Amino acid sequence: MTRESTTAQGTGAAAPVTRADSRPGPWKRGRVLAALAVLLGLVMLLHAEIPERRWNLGSLADTSLPWFGLFVPVLLAGALLRRSASAAVALLIPVMVWGYLFAGTLSDKSRPGGFLTVASENVNAGNPDPAGTARYLTASGADVLALEELTPQATVTYEKGLAKAYPYHAARGTVGLWSKLPLSGTRPVDVADSGPLGGTVPAAQTLPSNRALRSTVTTDHGPLTVYVAHLGSVRLNPRGGYSTTSRDIGVRALDQAIAADPSHRVMLLGDLNGSLADRSFHDLTSQLRSAQDVAGDGFGFTWPASFPVVRIDQILTRGAEPDRSWTLPANGSDHLPVAAKVSW
Repeated sequence: MTRESTTAQGTGAAAPVTRADSRPGPWKRGRVLAALAVLLGLVMLLHAEIPERRWNLGSLADTSLPWFGLFVPVLLAGALLRRSASAAVALLIPVMVWGYLFAGTLSDKSRPGGFLTVASENVNAGNPDPAGTARYLTASGADVLALEELTPQATVTYEKGLAKAYPYHAARGTVGLWSKLPLSGTRPVDVADSGPLGGTVPAAQTLPSNRALRSTVTTDHGPLTVYVAHLGSVRLNPRGGYSTTSRDIGVRALDQAIAADPSHRVMLLGDLNGSLADRSFHDLTSQLRSAQDVAGDGFGFTWPASFPVVRIDQILTRGAEPDRSWTLPANGSDHLPVAAKVSW
C-alpha cells in the first residue's frame, strides 16, 4: 500500500465529486419550461378572461386560440433537450386543454340529407380572372351563391358568367346574391347603423351601407331569408394593437337587424372578417348557429387562400339545419369559398 492511499484511508477523505453527480435530477431540471407549460394551459383555458383594454388582446387571443397548440412541440423539444421529467409531465396540461377545446372541432359532424346547397366567397376586388372564378362557382352546384368584395366592373362579369346557371340575382354595392330559385324583397342593410361603440367613432372607421343586403329565397319547402355581408377589415399593428372598430360596428348592426327580423328561417352568408370564437361575435352567435360548427369537419380555415390560418368566411343559420359544411379549393381569390347543405 502506498503512502498516498494510506493517508487517504486514514484521514477518511471523501471521493472527489464529479460534474455529472452535481447536476439536478430529471424532476428538478427544466422548472422554467414546466412553468411555461402550465401558463400555456391556463392562457388557453382562461382566454375569455383576457381583458380587451387598449389593444383588444382578448379578441386577438380568441381568434388565434387554435394556434396556441404549436407552443406544445416547442416546449416538448426543450423538455427533451433538458431531459426534464417535470416539464414533460407539465405539458400534459396544455395538451389536455387544447383537446378539451378543439377535439369536437376535428371530428366529422356531417350527415346525409339537405335539399338546399349554399355557397359564399369573397371574390377579391383584385381578382385577375373573375370570369374563371364565375365558371368555377357555377361548377360547384350551389343553389344559392353569395359574393362579396365586388367591384362595378367585376359585377358585370359575374352577371354574364353566372346568368345561365343562376337566372335570379341581386347586387347591392360590393355584395351580391345569385340564385337558381326566385328572389324577392331585396334591400340593402346598413351595417353602420348601430350607434357608436364605446364613444364617438371616427367617420373613417365607419362602414358604407352598400356592404350588406337582405333578400328572400323562395324554395319548395318555404321561404328563406338570406343576409349577405362583408364587414370591415381588422388591423394588427404595434401602435394600435388588434384594431376591430369598423368590423365590430358591422357585427352590431347585423345582430340588431337579424334580431328584429320576423322570418322563421334566416341565413347569414359572407366575409365577417373575424373568427366566431372572437368575443365580439357573441351576441350574433347567440341567435345564429355556425354551419361549420354544427356539420363541418375540422376548422375550415378560409384565409389567406394560399395558407389558411383563420376562418373569417361564414355560413350562419337560424331555423335551418346544416347537414354538411365544407370549404372549396382556391379559384383565384385570396379567400377560399365556403359551402353548406341545409334542410328544415
